[in-house]
Amino acid sequence: MAVKRMRDTDMIDRPRERIAAAGPAVLSNAELVAAIIGRGIPGRDVNIIANDIIALLDEKATDMTYTDLMDIRGIGESRASQMVAAFELARRYIKKPGTTISRPEDILMMTTDLLHKHQEHFITFTLNGAGEVIRRHTITKGTLTHSPVHPREVFAPALTDRAASVIFVHNHPSGNTEPSDADITITRTLAEAGEILGIRVLDHVIVAKTGHTSLKERGLF
Repeated sequence: MAVKRMRDTDMIDRPRERIAAAGPAVLSNAELVAAIIGRGIPGRDVNIIANDIIALLDEKATDMTYTDLMDIRGIGESRASQMVAAFELARRYIKKPGTTISRPEDILMMTTDLLHKHQEHFITFTLNGAGEVIRRHTITKGTLTHSPVHPREVFAPALTDRAASVIFVHNHPSGNTEPSDADITITRTLAEAGEILGIRVLDHVIVAKTGHTSLKERGLF
């Protein structure tokens, strides 16, 4: 499907105008990127460049580098610097001392990007002994039934991070946050594996545009 050019978008529907009117949460990931970089170059609309950056983020997530961005046509030194600076600032605030997770709502601000995904993404947040976020890891992309998560892949980053506990988050693109039988079974399996490893599973939260559901609060594991 062709990407709509910014100049063909009504002024009121452009990213920066929508941020001013309704706040950044209403924007898609590509629109947020377009708001950061501002404009395109001759022959390459800002929306096309933004979609290229989102494709890169979907592939590399937090491992995206300045050099990766420079490989995108329309991203020069200035824009590459803007993007990596924005992500580094967000990363520092997510990880700053005192940022603790004690309830499902605390994790939601770190997973707003999942609300616009068309596939299920399974995310692990690793936490230290004080309950502070160490890092976010994308474990799988797809659906939980067709791309099942395995304890080996889930806990590998937690062991590397020397985490004391983990929180799992995955999205339901359908908008229905009700846990499936597969969601419950996988969570219980992972919680049992965590006990063996000495890494506590604090929660598994399902998110969607309509809201969220905590399996822990439901007493499902």
